[in-house]
Amino acid sequence: MTSNGRRDLLMAAGALRRSPQSPKLPRSMSFVHSPLRALAWLWIKRYVRRQFPDAPRLTTDELAMWLASDRPAPLLIDVRKTDEYYTSHLPGAQHLPTLAAIQQASIPPEATVILYCSVGYRSARLVQQLQAIGYQSVLNLEGSIFEWYNRGYPVISAQAAAPSIHPYNRLWGLLLND
Repeated sequence: MTSNGRRDLLMAAGALRRSPQSPKLPRSMSFVHSPLRALAWLWIKRYVRRQFPDAPRLTTDELAMWLASDRPAPLLIDVRKTDEYYTSHLPGAQHLPTLAAIQQASIPPEATVILYCSVGYRSARLVQQLQAIGYQSVLNLEGSIFEWYNRGYPVISAQAAAPSIHPYNRLWGLLLND
């Protein structure tokens, strides 16, 4: 990611930042951040699409319907850092954070694979890398685990329901619903 791109992403997420002096809003007041959060999500998704135009994607709702259907389940790969993965991840996901890790796992190039990270940037980059080496059915989960969690879909930690997800950092954590 270029330094300008990283700055732009941080600025979009920073639109949600509370001042250090302001107290955390009570849950009943969380609607105040809702429009800003929605705007930041719109910007982030557009940015990821522009950076990785060849990375096919599917939405969190599409994945949830797929997993609930009779279709064969795709291979879910979490590409986040180890501490992020162990805090919580999608049920059934494998932790393979790099191209080398995926190659070492001997996943066949014809397998249907869905990658995710926190918001979709790291996973989209890896989707394009996998396409470049011959993977034919690899998809990026748009909005990734943050949007999955925000929509109320399950996340687990050590095979038990997880109460929360790793926020990546304080700034990105503002994209999560309270």
